[in-house]
This record gives sequence, structure tokens and C-alpha cells, in this order.
Amino acid sequence: MQTLAARILLLWGVRRAGLAILAGAIGALALPPFDSFAAMFVSFTLLVWLLDGATGNAETGRAGLSSSFWIGWLFGLGYFVSGLWWLGNALLLEAEEFAWAFPLAVLGLPAVLAIFYGLATMLARLLWSDGMGRIAALAAAFGLLEWLRSFVATGFPWNAIGYAAMPVPLMMQSSHVLGILAITPLAVFVFASPALLGTRKGAWPGLLLASALLVAHFGYGAFRLYVEPPVETDKTMVVRLVQPSIDQSQKLENTDRIGIFEKHLALTAAPPEEGKPRPDVIVWPETSVPFILTENPDALVRIGDVLQDGQILLTGAVRAEERGAGLPPLYYNSVYMIDDKGQILGASDKVHLTPFGEYVPFEDLLRQFGIEELISLPGGFTAAASRTPLTLPSGIGLYPLICYEAIFPGEVASDLAGTSAILNVTNDAWFGASPGPYQHFLQARLRAVETGVPLIRVANSGISAVIDPYGRIVQGLSLDAAGAVDATLSVKSVPVRHSHNHALNLWLVVGMMTLMAAISSLGFIRRAN
Repeated sequence: MQTLAARILLLWGVRRAGLAILAGAIGALALPPFDSFAAMFVSFTLLVWLLDGATGNAETGRAGLSSSFWIGWLFGLGYFVSGLWWLGNALLLEAEEFAWAFPLAVLGLPAVLAIFYGLATMLARLLWSDGMGRIAALAAAFGLLEWLRSFVATGFPWNAIGYAAMPVPLMMQSSHVLGILAITPLAVFVFASPALLGTRKGAWPGLLLASALLVAHFGYGAFRLYVEPPVETDKTMVVRLVQPSIDQSQKLENTDRIGIFEKHLALTAAPPEEGKPRPDVIVWPETSVPFILTENPDALVRIGDVLQDGQILLTGAVRAEERGAGLPPLYYNSVYMIDDKGQILGASDKVHLTPFGEYVPFEDLLRQFGIEELISLPGGFTAAASRTPLTLPSGIGLYPLICYEAIFPGEVASDLAGTSAILNVTNDAWFGASPGPYQHFLQARLRAVETGVPLIRVANSGISAVIDPYGRIVQGLSLDAAGAVDATLSVKSVPVRHSHNHALNLWLVVGMMTLMAAISSLGFIRRAN
């Protein structure tokens, strides 16, 4: 290990840059659908050794900050290109109009996201030292920058490093106590710990701490799954997940709206399996209704005809809001609640819109500069000012998250009073049979574990599932499967109040890692003098 570390430390130029990109790409193997947990140990070990070799200008005292930034940026580029290449699929569905933007999605966005990792390695370099201290510095810096990535410029925390530490329910339970943001710096410390074997300085304290964190991670998971009493529930409902698997190109052509609508109705009306109860609630995916419901009363009548007495439909649809005085209506990406009489009982609008998918950021500024190509990208939705929970006639409260809102831990309020379950409707058919839907599913699944409430997730082409508060799949449909499946969901009739302060946990972990790095750095300086 020492020989390998020394060879990597002395790399220069193209070889050094290439290895940094490769290290990031290897880390992406830890993400769904591969879930190769061990890949992150290789990835971060290489990153530490590359940073050990970062050199600076002794006269200016920059201590390799510039070199460290570029190593981190190249690492991030490899990680994000390998983990997000599938975003380009959405643009190829309308290639004649948007193929020009393919490089922006596949290379441009990863290049921007990689800046966060470049800043993280540069920040870590300020407290770089021998032994365990540099591992702690790297962990603290990544924890801070992943937090910033969750909200800067509307935020895009997709594939935060912490998710690599939670591929299965046994390894998800720590997020219930700590939250994904606090898990990330701890995961970086553990993933980077094998780098200590390459220098042997401070190796054993660091390796022992990393081992203790791993034991605690697995141990708490086993305790919560197999020893701790399960969450008490006193009410059940049967939920039907409707996954029509409509090809996205068919939806875009907009020539068979009636056929698409009727397919949803047919899956809704299908009888339950023999001996199984009929569903109480039916859920359709995001924007599954191919027209404005309030402008098509006949569609509401058809829904009422299909629903049996007492059944409720929850469906994604576009909601139009008239403004009068000759102004165009506002359009919202919404979830409707409809009863067996075809009446709309409630609606909840999307709060966190997808940039360049549902709206164009800085549209007026881009227009001033004449950048019409970006302005022409799909959009046109309005963001809701606040989220509206949905309460079923049975009294069960649902917290709606539309599409990628589920990747934001902060979108799920820390106080979930009034909520018995999370509802996530999405349409991942834009991305085809790629890693995207698997990655999205994992991140939505973690919201159930973090909050301790079940998740109802329905996607047009999958992955649809009912998830219990421990992240386990109760029932579901795989990617690209077309059909409907019924699942019995157990909930608390008394609304859940979520009390974990995950934001505080992040700062406690980052503070602890920073303190360890600072103490080690001071000791290193004294020895050098």
C-alpha cells in the first residue's frame, strides 16, 4: 500500500488528472443500480493520495490550494458524469429541437456540480496534515459542501455521497437519527480511511474510529430492524399503485390522449386478487391526466363511474388557474384528490420546480442577451408558495412530494404534524431504462426512513412501491413493468410529529471532524518547526 500511495503521490500532468477522473467514476459504481458499496473505499482512498501530492507555491503560502481544487473538480467531474449521464436521454426524446443541449446535460451540469467537490478539497487542504487529521478535514469539507449543494441555486443534492453508505435497509437506519446530510461526512471519513495504510502515520487511530463507525452503522440498523419494537399503528388502508408505463414519446406526441386516459381507468377498475380486499385509495403517477381536468367535466364523470363507493383517486395532473383581464392562466404541476362522484376534494401544487424542465431560470436576463435556445427549453409551470398536505376522508394525512422534490431532505418538514404518510408521484419515463429511476427511487425511499413514516410512491414507468418506515418494500412494481398492484399500508391515526433535528446533527459532525483536523494540523505544524 505504501508503494502504491507513493507512486500516486508522484503522478503529474495528464496521468494525475486522468486518475482523479477515474477515481470519481469508480465512486459512481456505489450508486444504484450497481450499489457496489466497496467502490467508494477505492474512490476516496485514491482521492486522498492524490491530494497528498498536491503542491503549491512556498513563497505565496498557497499550500497547494489551486492544485487541490482541480483534483477535487476532476474527481467530481468523473463522479457526476458517470452518475448523471442518463439526463441526456430526456433531450433525445425531442432530438430535433433539443439535441443541441445534450452536451450541457451530460457534461455541463456535472462540470458545475464538480465545483462543489473542488471547493471541498481546497477547503480540506487548509487543515491538511499527516495521519487521521487529513481524513477528518476531507470529511468535514465534503459535509459542508454537500449541504451547500442541497440549496445553492435552488439546489441539486442528487447522489450525495451519504447515499452510497445506504444501499439496503440494514444500512439505512442511521439516517433516521442523523439524516442524510450528517451521514455524508461520516461516510467520507470511513470511505477515505484505507488511505491511512499508505502512509502508516496515524493509521491505527483512524482505522479504529472508522471501524467503530461502521460497526455502529450496521449495529443500529440491526437493532432497529430486528430488536426495537416496530412503529405502532392502529389503522390500515389498501392502496393501489397504477403504473401504466406509457412511453414518454407517446405522451409528447399528444395524439392519443383518450387512449392514455382509458389505460389508467382500466388499471384502476381491475378487480383485486382473489381473496384480497378492494383498494381504498388509487394513485396515478405525475401528470398522468393528459388534459386539464377542470376543463373536461366528462373526464371527471368517467373517473366517478370507475371508482367504487368510498374509493379515492390521487392523480398527478396539470392545474390551470385563471387570472382574468386577458392574462394567460398560470399552470401548476399538481396532485388532485377525487372521490367516487367525480368531485375534486383537494389539490396540492409542486413547490420546488425542476430548472430547465418546468421553468427556465433567469428567463428575462437570457432574453436580454438573446439566448433564445435556452428560453425555448420546456417550461411554463408556476411554483406554489407553500405545500398543501392532503387529508383523505378517512382522516389519514398525506404529505405530497412531486417528482424530484423527494430528493431534498429539507422539502420534508421537520415537523410532520398532520401527516401519516408521504406521497410521491413522478414520471421517470423521460430517462428510459437507465440508472436514473433507480437513483431517484433510493433517494425517495430514504425520506421514509429519515422521517419514520411510510412512503407511497407511484411512477409512470417505475419504480413504484409502498415503503414502510424502515425503508423496506411492502409491495411494488419494477422498472418498465405495466400494471397495478395493491398494498396494505399501516399508519398511525394520530398524526406523526417528527422531532429529529437533522440540521443540528450535521453541524455537530462537521464540528467534530473539523476539531480533529485542527488538532492534528497544529501538531503537524509544531513537529515541522
